[in-house]
Amino acid sequence: MMTESGPTGSARAKLQTLPRTITCVADYEQLAAEFVDHPVFEYLQGGSGNEQSLQANLQVFNEFQLFNRVLVDAAKGSTVTSVLNQKLRHPILLAPVAYQKLVHPGGELETARAADALEAGMVTSTLSSCTLEDIAAQHQGMRWFQLYFQPQREHTLDLLRRAEASGYSAIMVTLDATVQASNRRAQRAGFAFPPDVTAVNLQGYGAPPAVALSPDQSVIFQGAMSEAPKWQDLEWLLDHTSLPVLIKGVLHPADAERLIQMGVRGLVASNHGGRALDGVPAPIRVLPLLRNALGQDVPILLDSGIRSGYDVFKALALGADAVMIGRPLLYGLAVAGALGVAHVLRLLRDELELCMALAGTPTVADIGPHCLFATTADGQRTLC
Repeated sequence: MMTESGPTGSARAKLQTLPRTITCVADYEQLAAEFVDHPVFEYLQGGSGNEQSLQANLQVFNEFQLFNRVLVDAAKGSTVTSVLNQKLRHPILLAPVAYQKLVHPGGELETARAADALEAGMVTSTLSSCTLEDIAAQHQGMRWFQLYFQPQREHTLDLLRRAEASGYSAIMVTLDATVQASNRRAQRAGFAFPPDVTAVNLQGYGAPPAVALSPDQSVIFQGAMSEAPKWQDLEWLLDHTSLPVLIKGVLHPADAERLIQMGVRGLVASNHGGRALDGVPAPIRVLPLLRNALGQDVPILLDSGIRSGYDVFKALALGADAVMIGRPLLYGLAVAGALGVAHVLRLLRDELELCMALAGTPTVADIGPHCLFATTADGQRTLC
């Protein structure tokens, strides 16, 4: 596919070897802008509303400093951990990012190759641009399926059965994006999905019937939200699968407690990377509240804002069992395909190991609030 200025970003040649100048995720972010068209890059980078949550996700990590410790024996150090009784080589998962063919013609299949190479858990999106079956065939490690409720239950159930048949070991249901928030950066840049990048998992389901609204009805309340899932829909889903179900997009402790009481097995503290409701807190701020409400036995993952191994460490210290990365995987994918995604994962894992070693926490189980020193709103310093 061509534009007036040449091939689109997804058609540009990717790096086959990585220059030594790539040393961190920020380097990949800068390079990625050269490998995709500007409207695509703005779509990837943009958040909803005034991007308050998007900015907060990145800035909040700087409020937490690390204690170094001395004379700790790290000879048996390891990033090995487990979530839902599934062993992980490291606590860094690839998030369910949609439409990955926007940045690479191989899309999610390249990401799956990288996940295999770096022994990373991968979560496949309902809105992937490769089929969930093809992705599962490419990735032999821990794989979960992210589910969006469909307007018709039979289509939701079909997605569920396809995931079960393909060997996905858990279902991650996203609930915080029931209405598509505007991405002003993408709109200003003139972004539009190319015709060859589609949600292939939904092909064959057909478009939902149009909702006829009267002049006094709202396109949000009576329109878009008419198809939004409710508590009874989640109860129905839990009754129709034996796989563990996690809920993504949870920030309020009251929601978290009710979900676990219903039989949900784990949560993802997330604000959709700042692309859902603008103005909500960064997930890492509410992570301790969720952990206190649920105790130590409920798995809690965190996404939104992870850009380094140091960020991973801070999330683990504040109560996360693992983290997921979204935009960083897209940066790597845009620059060098599977090689780039694998390198992003390796950079994050290496930074995490370095942080663990110098902080005196040679295993993931050793990491906790005692490792952090925080700055409060009034400038005071406090132990976490």
